[in-house]
Amino acid sequence: MRVDVIGAGLAGSEAAWAAANRGAEVTLFEMKPAKMSPAHRYAGFAELVCSNSLKAARIDSAAGMLKEEMRLLGSLTMEAAEATAVEAGGALAVNRTDFSDYITDKLRSHPNITIEEREITAFPEKNTIIATGPLTSDSFAEVIYGRLGKALSFYDAAAPIVTAESIDTTKAFFASRYDKGGADYLNCPFTKEEYERFYEALVSAETAPLHEFEDLTVYEGCMPVEVLAKRGIDSVRYGCMKPVGLTDPRTGRRPYAAVQLRKENSEGTMYNLVGFQTNLKFGEQKRVFGMIPGLENAEFVRYGVMHRNTFLNSPALLDSGFKLKCSDNIYFAGQMTGVEGYTESAASGIIAGINIVRALGGKESLPLPEVSMTGALARHISTENADFQPMGANMGMLPMLDRNIKNKQERYAAISERGISAFRAMLAAL
Repeated sequence: MRVDVIGAGLAGSEAAWAAANRGAEVTLFEMKPAKMSPAHRYAGFAELVCSNSLKAARIDSAAGMLKEEMRLLGSLTMEAAEATAVEAGGALAVNRTDFSDYITDKLRSHPNITIEEREITAFPEKNTIIATGPLTSDSFAEVIYGRLGKALSFYDAAAPIVTAESIDTTKAFFASRYDKGGADYLNCPFTKEEYERFYEALVSAETAPLHEFEDLTVYEGCMPVEVLAKRGIDSVRYGCMKPVGLTDPRTGRRPYAAVQLRKENSEGTMYNLVGFQTNLKFGEQKRVFGMIPGLENAEFVRYGVMHRNTFLNSPALLDSGFKLKCSDNIYFAGQMTGVEGYTESAASGIIAGINIVRALGGKESLPLPEVSMTGALARHISTENADFQPMGANMGMLPMLDRNIKNKQERYAAISERGISAFRAMLAAL
């Protein structure tokens, strides 16, 4: 059986891997490096554009629960992440170039996968997974919209990265919130006066023009920090600059606000500003972010950028197996379907890759348990919703327990155990 996969991002890479490992002869199409989107910088597959974090690692969290389900399905993303991980407290973060190289090498060396480096500009007819993602090229996006007629769009923003040696560690200190995990974050603490000066500079800073993009709709989960700040003086202090769980060793007290920096690579030579996705002009980023205590002389190796994301009105178009309803074995995967986040996108690619092979073998799609996180994501993208928006994994997507557990951590652990047990049972029954 032959399967085409368009796009070698996280979802496409997982889809190709899943299908090839189940006997399909896969052709994986990727337009890089001949053609790059405005946000892409690296020629490898599965490039992490926004952050290098795959979110929480602990299994009693929504993100950790999803990761465990992905491992049970033979996820290439999880294999690569564990091989290229960097310290990040309770999160799973990676060296992004090593991560991309790992996945690229695995796919290029797979005997059932052929790579074609070219842009696809025609809508496929059958046996194809479209995983071109939120950065789909304009020409192919027009083809998709021309065929389907229903799509939505929003904008996504990436945070800046600075060199470690340019951070003033007499002001910034190493710690994780509530001392969970190792002291893996650099924290830049603010006094009330420092915060108020920074806030005024942030909300008055000049943003970069969007040029052809006029209708700006920003997804809440990756909102530019300057947009969030304009909601009120405490908006970022209760968001990406929250000081909870931190103690400034210089004062012995919790700071008024704090900016956290996370390792960008395993060597610890670069750090990204957590939650500081931005569309400020580059000069403004240097000026305003230079007001952060400890970053006065920061060297920026990448400034924050904003780029367009696109996603389908999936409930009208896709079933819970990620198959296009009105098609002969055409599947979609990744953020284009309305799952939000790296692992969520990768998980959807695994499901699409498995399901297309099952369909070609005359079988139904995977019977994902509704209590599993993967099942919840599949339900989200396929359930009728007039106000459909992208959504990442969260415990609120899952059915309530049949018993009341007041302690949230214990409740989440029980929900996770229930879902993973059901997921194991599903796989055992196949």
